[in-house]
Amino acid sequence: MTRHICLHGAESTGKSSLAPRLARALGGVVVPEYGRGYAEANGTDLDASDLRAIFAGHVAATEVALAAGPDWLISDTDPLMTQAWAVMLLGERLPEIDAWTAVADLYLVPAMDLPWEEDGTRLFGSDSARRQFMDVAIGELERRHLRWMWVRGDGDARLKSALAAIHAAGLAA
Repeated sequence: MTRHICLHGAESTGKSSLAPRLARALGGVVVPEYGRGYAEANGTDLDASDLRAIFAGHVAATEVALAAGPDWLISDTDPLMTQAWAVMLLGERLPEIDAWTAVADLYLVPAMDLPWEEDGTRLFGSDSARRQFMDVAIGELERRHLRWMWVRGDGDARLKSALAAIHAAGLAA
């Protein structure tokens, strides 16, 4: 049985750096952040059809990874973050994402304790916009009553925090 961990939360909180480190520590595989590659290829002026394409890309990449039967699957975001983007960019929810049910076993939310870094795909860099985005992202988890935990620290401390959260959730010995 695959245990599925998803990194979730505001931009520039170290999700993409943490995902492969966590996968190495657990002996798992990573599903990369689909939206980043999409935005790099198509720009950041995203509309509902773009967000639907990102949603479909997340789902397809996760299904391919799960078909290999890994012990651990680490998702660098998932459709719930795409829904947060829909709320932030469009002011509305996408019904197909609301209907999606293949959620992770545990969501790890890296705190905003790392400095903002512009990478050409990020949009919400001010303190207030970053906080609003984090609130919307966490709201997606709470709306569905999903298990989630904070991850804090930098570098090895962030990895240790993530591993401790997974252990505390009863997913690892």
